[in-house]
Amino acid sequence: METRRGPGAALPGVVLILVWQGISALGLAPGFMLPSPVQVALAFGRDLPLLAGHLLRTLEEAGAGLALALVFSFILALVMDANPFCKKAVSPLLTLTQTVPTIALAPLLILWMGYGSAPKIALVFLTCFFPMTVGLAGAFAGADQDELKLLASMGASRAQLYRYIKIPQSLPGFFSGLRISASYSIIGAVIAEWLGGDAGLGVYMIRVRKSYSFDRMFAAIVLVALLSMALLKLVDRIEKAAMPWRTASGPP
Repeated sequence: METRRGPGAALPGVVLILVWQGISALGLAPGFMLPSPVQVALAFGRDLPLLAGHLLRTLEEAGAGLALALVFSFILALVMDANPFCKKAVSPLLTLTQTVPTIALAPLLILWMGYGSAPKIALVFLTCFFPMTVGLAGAFAGADQDELKLLASMGASRAQLYRYIKIPQSLPGFFSGLRISASYSIIGAVIAEWLGGDAGLGVYMIRVRKSYSFDRMFAAIVLVALLSMALLKLVDRIEKAAMPWRTASGPP
């Protein structure tokens, strides 16, 4: 049964904004350090056309990197599941890639690829590739062995085993990894833009920080948060469409 969220779901956010406004109104924090929600909203409105242009670039980079990660993680997860030796050899390398801080990779990628979109896309790809690959590989390995043996005894090919058993049963694990990667994609693109580029939300944030326009900085942060939440909501909708049996209410 699908759970519907009531008005109370927005209550924590409303309380946070009210507390934030109260701190600003009482002067508990200097305005240049913590602009009020009203100031942030006004800055957002003033810079909306400029933010929209930078947002488009960030979305292009995040979307391209996430799409590449999706394709290559699916291919690698299939290879790892079909070949145990490959799984043992590749798993430590996948873990190793996550021990290197993203902020340390970005300057190298910019050095090798320049200041265009390529290093940003590459960084998003590296950020998203691991959770999706691990999620898919684990989901493939966790497929019901009795069902696989039954289908194999009926003469099913390996492709049919994946089509009818492994891939359908791996969807929850896949969407769990995709949900994490979708939020990481925006963060990865913004971090890469912080370190070099001519457009994007990260570039915008660097420029307004240098001018000490922290109301505009907060506006960009809020926009990044809203964008990440929107992507998570989109993944949830795709998941419900791909697995309608999980949200079906059952026969009347």
